[in-house]
Amino acid sequence: MKKIIFPLLLLILLLPALPLGAEPKESAVKDELKNHFQFYGFVRNFFAFDTRESVAGTGDLFYYLPKDVNMNEDGSQDLNTRPSFRFLALTTRLGVDVTGYRVGRMSLGAKVETDFYAGLTGSPKINGTAQLRLRQAYMTIGWDDLKLGEENSASVDLKIGQAWHPMAADQPHVIALETGTPFNPFSRTPLVLMDASLGKHFVLSAGAIWQMQYLSSGPNGASAEYIKYACTPEGYVGATFKTGGFSAKAGLSILSIKPRTVGTGRYLDSSSGVMSDRMVKVSDRITTFSPFLYLQYKKGNFEAKAKTVLSQAGEHVNLMSGYGISWMGPSDPSAAYDGHYEYTPLRASSTWASVSYGKKWQVMLMGGYVRNLGTAGPLVTDYTENGTDYTDAEHLYFSGNGFSNLNSMWRIVPTAACNFGKLTLAVEWNITSAQYGDYKKVSVPGADGPQTRKYLLSATGLASDNLHWVTNHRLQMMIRYTF
Repeated sequence: MKKIIFPLLLLILLLPALPLGAEPKESAVKDELKNHFQFYGFVRNFFAFDTRESVAGTGDLFYYLPKDVNMNEDGSQDLNTRPSFRFLALTTRLGVDVTGYRVGRMSLGAKVETDFYAGLTGSPKINGTAQLRLRQAYMTIGWDDLKLGEENSASVDLKIGQAWHPMAADQPHVIALETGTPFNPFSRTPLVLMDASLGKHFVLSAGAIWQMQYLSSGPNGASAEYIKYACTPEGYVGATFKTGGFSAKAGLSILSIKPRTVGTGRYLDSSSGVMSDRMVKVSDRITTFSPFLYLQYKKGNFEAKAKTVLSQAGEHVNLMSGYGISWMGPSDPSAAYDGHYEYTPLRASSTWASVSYGKKWQVMLMGGYVRNLGTAGPLVTDYTENGTDYTDAEHLYFSGNGFSNLNSMWRIVPTAACNFGKLTLAVEWNITSAQYGDYKKVSVPGADGPQTRKYLLSATGLASDNLHWVTNHRLQMMIRYTF
């Protein structure tokens, strides 16, 4: 045994000194990495304190809005008025950009970006071990120096994979993880996006977009099935104008989904001559249009931005929106019926503006306002009292990160940051106030006894009784090391 072990140890010690001829190959690999691969990332910690129970995701770091009043039995306490605190590093990020490859006049590139959001469990998903998850993964194909008249040239860039939704790409000046949501659209999603630069000032964009993490609402909750069975990607068209430090962008999202694929129809039974119900395939579909406008100005260390969105069923990009049922079949039980429903979109106006000044010592301010404008058409009537029609709140498919009795909300966010090379320290004060209305609560018969159901005014789907405001103050600190 000793005769075998001694030669093996000697060989291991001498291996580093042996001329294995790997140096040229190692040098080629280093050159390839240096010329084409740019690795980046940061270690980021958030520390957040809230004065009120709120809706928040990603370990409670991704903030949406404060919850409505929840009084106890004797009306002496609001159970949602309670402070909370947390700090986490799960938004630490790793990424790589691939550039510099060409095939003839065509340039090729790619990006892969990850963080550690996945793996959280429980409610509201603040427990568990963070796991690596996909943020972005896309390839780019570009064509440069395309002739556009005698003096100008054009370029076309194609992005294929998972990337920022074009409505969400321009974000306000904040350090918070939610980057202005739900005042600003937020989504990274599978897409095919083309940007055509026409000369120095104009860019035309068009794309087809799918859904993965951020989804439309519907009768089965948030799901990708509604776009899957519609067989229709979300469409996007946009135009950008740039000159000096000023830029303006206008865009339009067109979404068409199928909330249901099967339903219950009424048909005449040829043998008995009476109407009978049967399960059938249905062609339910709702198509919505969401335009937006974005403005930006930058000079030196000063920058100002603003965006406004008029959304229809914009919950798939984290806006306080949705849609509802406007028709569920004829009221006459003897009438034939093919089982389909009709729908009407909920409209919401979401606007924000922000400014930033400074480089090493930086101050920022963001303000936002959301207004629930109600549905485009009347919702189905489920209950009538004293001549007033109401619809069941379950027939309004609102964003899962909000509540259908939300009328409006505003947010003000002052921020101060210190940038010391690769190290950033920042403190932020997020003041978010939401206006809720009361549901109409009615006790109705159920299979297991009386049940209390929530109703909204049928005309526009708004809860307009007893309007009241609730406010949360979030104090947040961030420390980030970028590499």
